Amino acid sequence: MTAKYIQVTKPGIVFGNLISVIGGFLLSAQDNINYMLLLFTVLGVGLVIASSCVYNNHIDRDIDKKTNRTKDRALAQGLISVKCSLIYATVLGITGFTILYIAVNFLAMLIAALGMIIYVVVYSLYMKRNSIHSTLVGSLSGATPPIIGYCAISGQLQPGALILLMIFSLWQIPHSYAITIYQLQDYQLANIPIVPVVKGIFVTKNYIILYIILFIVATLMLKIFGYTGYKYLLVVSTVNAWWLMTAISGYWTKNNLIWARKLFLISIVVITTVSIMMSVDVMELNPKPAPICLS
Repeated sequence: MTAKYIQVTKPGIVFGNLISVIGGFLLSAQDNINYMLLLFTVLGVGLVIASSCVYNNHIDRDIDKKTNRTKDRALAQGLISVKCSLIYATVLGITGFTILYIAVNFLAMLIAALGMIIYVVVYSLYMKRNSIHSTLVGSLSGATPPIIGYCAISGQLQPGALILLMIFSLWQIPHSYAITIYQLQDYQLANIPIVPVVKGIFVTKNYIILYIILFIVATLMLKIFGYTGYKYLLVVSTVNAWWLMTAISGYWTKNNLIWARKLFLISIVVITTVSIMMSVDVMELNPKPAPICLS
């Protein structure tokens, strides 16, 4: 009984995003960590992400019935009623927003709300089914968790938060395209107009390499602007190079499905490494740049 309610929150996605929340928080905190604030930030964001995933499962239940990867989901099988799923998602979201507002700060709650609106309303309700650019829009939502973590400390939208926005949104695109390629048949069955389905795999490989290069440049900005040190630079550059070379090897691969799955798995290693290294290799002596706005 409990398992199906956990399943619809997509715990893997929640956990992965919370790693980036912690990374953004520790990057902003430097060596002055408020563990209680970190706990409330993680709890609040986790509940909001879980709520967004339940809403997404609710919206996609008709699509999920058509594909092998998602046909066993609780809402696709009717194991959770439509009404219960909406109530469940709403309670999770209200609880998460309340925690962020009361125990963290208004800006953190505002960014979480913006991320949820983009993911649930703009992406899930409309763009996923109607636009080839849905991944670009969805990537903005996926980039909000580390920004929330960062702003939980600063209470302001500083340049560091904007760098995190670039890093995590750019990462989302090749990561998502890799998933689409190795699950291409499912996306075709569901008639989802994403780039690999509409423009083909070869064109998608060009996009993947372009966005990985842009992602690499974005990750370097944390070192260039003094947020992280040389350990971050060395480790992150190494995994970035691994990801880029794997992407390039796609031009002569004999099996696109195996290549795409490998690229997807490496992307997880890459973003986890970035999140960890920006947490542990912070330049404590460097003053933070002045805030841009939103005090």
